[in-house]
Amino acid sequence: MFTVELNSKSDVKNLILQNGVQRIVIEGTIGALKHAGFVEDTVLELVGTRGVLRVDLARNDLAKSSHGKEGGAN
Repeated sequence: MFTVELNSKSDVKNLILQNGVQRIVIEGTIGALKHAGFVEDTVLELVGTRGVLRVDLARNDLAKSSHGKEGGAN
């Protein structure tokens, strides 16, 4: 789950919803990063000058995924 809150429609760069296609693309900007952190250790929140991006991502899950990834690509 994720949430994107933008202060203005002009901050949305691209939104593509095609009939019959499963792929959805949302592009925009939250502006310059003001704060990044976890809400109750379960939601990663990135607060920018133009909006907020929240992703359902636990702190523990992020830590697990970063172990052993040094020097290699996903």
